[in-house]
Amino acid sequence: MNIQSAINREVFAPRDERMLVAVEVKRRKRKRVPFLPTGGKGEYMTYICLSVTNKKPAQLLITKVKRFGGSAPFTRRSQWAVEQLRQVNGINPNKDCPEFDLVFDNAFDQWVASSAPEKCIFIQIMYHACQTYWDGKEAVPGSPAGDQQKAPGGQSSPGAQGGQMGGPGPQARRKSTVGPRPRHTEFVNCQSKLTGDACKMNLVVYRCKVFFNRMKKVIVSNQSRSQAGGPRAGPSGQRPPGGSMGSVVQRASQALQERGERLGRAEDKTVDLMHKAQQFADTAHKLALKHSN
Repeated sequence: MNIQSAINREVFAPRDERMLVAVEVKRRKRKRVPFLPTGGKGEYMTYICLSVTNKKPAQLLITKVKRFGGSAPFTRRSQWAVEQLRQVNGINPNKDCPEFDLVFDNAFDQWVASSAPEKCIFIQIMYHACQTYWDGKEAVPGSPAGDQQKAPGGQSSPGAQGGQMGGPGPQARRKSTVGPRPRHTEFVNCQSKLTGDACKMNLVVYRCKVFFNRMKKVIVSNQSRSQAGGPRAGPSGQRPPGGSMGSVVQRASQALQERGERLGRAEDKTVDLMHKAQQFADTAHKLALKHSN
């Protein structure tokens, strides 16, 4: 079972919610609380998750989940409704990067994802989920988003008429003192391929990149463990047979060099596959634009 399935089973399924996507993150600037001592509860992992309720009307939620230690259960720390999400900042609209910001009504978090493809998958799924959610809210009569639409007959609703027929009332004057709140979640500095056409093909490409990155991490981890083992002594504490200590070091160095070469070849193959996947995505995007015109 992968991480996302485990989070969905432990955190969201008991609350009658369904997780859409999750991304492992770390803070770019760690928050400091002056009255608390330094240090924490040890190593932990943080995930930002997007989920939807199963009950109607469906609610779109953003949840921060943490996991302390390697085998501890996942814990829900904070949760916001999508109405509280003012802005999603992709940081760089020109290239893939792991950094992104989330701006809520009462919070501002600066995150860096475990990899750029995982961040792109998260932003892409969140964008289209928000679009679907807000479109559904506008279609429901009496919703806050639908109240901003004009009333039938070409006349605007009473809330949109503002100060006509005697000027704004006390409630309108009180609201005018607060800064304007965007009706929908705003996505800024996000690449157009995450919010435009050929989104499904881009999603496949990013999932392939995530898979290759995980394969690379597994290879590096296995190499590190094998290197940490090194030559072992015999059962009675004697040196391994085969000559002096110099020959043992020479053989270990040669084995390390061979492992490095194999790792380099695997990395070259991974980069080549990533380039081919990107070329395939670009070609599919051009074909989609050609047929759409």
